Amino acid sequence: MKKRIVTISREFGSGGRTIGKQLAEKLGVPCYDKELIEKLAEQTGLAKKFIEEQGEYAPASHPFSYAFVGRGVNGLSVSDYLWNEQRKKIQEIAEKEACVIVGRCADYILRERKDVLNVFIHAPKEERAKRIVEVYGETDTEPLKRLRDKDKKRAVNYRYYTDQEWGRAQNYHLTIDSSAFGIEGSVNLLFNILTGEE
Repeated sequence: MKKRIVTISREFGSGGRTIGKQLAEKLGVPCYDKELIEKLAEQTGLAKKFIEEQGEYAPASHPFSYAFVGRGVNGLSVSDYLWNEQRKKIQEIAEKEACVIVGRCADYILRERKDVLNVFIHAPKEERAKRIVEVYGETDTEPLKRLRDKDKKRAVNYRYYTDQEWGRAQNYHLTIDSSAFGIEGSVNLLFNILTGEE
């Protein structure tokens, strides 16, 4: 069966978001990244900033960070509520149209579908540290620490909601080192795999 949906999981600073966006443009399909945040904000009434952070990152980089979040009488935290709404929205989008979905555990959420290509984008720390300064600018926190913090929080979130290891090659169909191919080369590689073009 042809792969009509691509999920892009990525290390912070690897260019995965840019690769996903450019791939979607080249394929002529929607890319759900910020667009998914906006849809969830409309649907849930939660703030976009909250969804952006809590939909992909754990509250802290510690493995037990979810043990300390407040829970309602139903035993669910706001993060759990967001996870359920995010899961439903991603499944709804996948039913409706061909697309590229960046992050948000979409690879796991759509794991039963045969028409999905799950991709993990990574790069060496030094390359990623350089990229985040170029793209996001300098902050008081040094770049390598920013990378570690973001990636740890993503890994904890992924583990908590999927019981799988984030970034583990066996959880994806394809992993790409974006420093080896560049952004454009990574986009072209994925495009060629999806379309069979040379």
